[in-house]
Amino acid sequence: MILDGKQLAEDILSQIGDTLRGRKLGIVVNAGDPATESFVKIKAKIAGRLGVEVVRGELDDLLKTCDGVLVQLPHPNAGPLVAQIPSDKDVDALGPAPKVLAPVAGAVKEILSRSGVATGQRAVVVGEGRLVGRPVAQMLRQEGYDVSVVSLEQGNLSQLKDADIVVCGAGSPHLVRPDMLKQGVVLIDAGTSEQAGKVVGDADPACAEVASVFTPVPGGVGPIAVAMLFKSLLTLSSTKK
Repeated sequence: MILDGKQLAEDILSQIGDTLRGRKLGIVVNAGDPATESFVKIKAKIAGRLGVEVVRGELDDLLKTCDGVLVQLPHPNAGPLVAQIPSDKDVDALGPAPKVLAPVAGAVKEILSRSGVATGQRAVVVGEGRLVGRPVAQMLRQEGYDVSVVSLEQGNLSQLKDADIVVCGAGSPHLVRPDMLKQGVVLIDAGTSEQAGKVVGDADPACAEVASVFTPVPGGVGPIAVAMLFKSLLTLSSTKK
C-alpha cells in the first residue's frame, strides 16, 4: 500500500478545525536561504487555513507574543536559539525536555497507528539526525518496538533485511533498495534530498513492490509532519489556558 500522506494530513487538519483560530506561531528564519523560505511558505499556507498567524522575527520578541515558537532549520545559530525556547512553546520538540513529539516522530507514530502496525516488532531507523533519526528512534522505543539505529557511526544496512519496520532519515538519494528489505516490510521514508533538480527520498520507489506500507517522497511523511506541528501547537497552547 502506497500511503497518501496528503490525505492523512487532511484528516488531521480537519480534526483541528477552528480550534487554533487566533493563535500565533513564531518562526525564527535565516533570511535569504531559498530552502528555508520554501519550508516557511508551506507552514504559512497551512496556518492560514487554520486561522493561525505566522510571525517572523527575533526570538526574544516571538517568545513574548506567540503561542508556539520554532527555529526554521537550517539556521547557523540553531543550537543556542533552540536552547532558549521553553518547553511549553517548543512546537518542534528540539529542546531538552519537549512536551510534544517532534513533528516527524509524530507523523511516523500516526502512520503506524492508522496502518494497524503492532508494537513489539523489530524496527530499524536509518540516520540519527535531530529532526528524524533521534526523535523517531526514541518514540519507537517508548511505544514498545525493538529499535536499532543505522548510521555512519553504527550498524550497517544489512540489518534492514530482518526489519519489520524501516524508517529512513539519512537524506541520501535512493540509499535503500528493494533487495535490502524483506517482503511485507513497513517502509516509512522521511529522508529528503535533491537529485537532478527533483526532491527524492532515501528509498528507491521500487521498494513499494515489497513493502506492505510505503510512504513516497514527496507526498508521504512531509505533509503529515506539517499537520502534526499544528497539532502540537494546539496541545501546547491548550495546556497553558
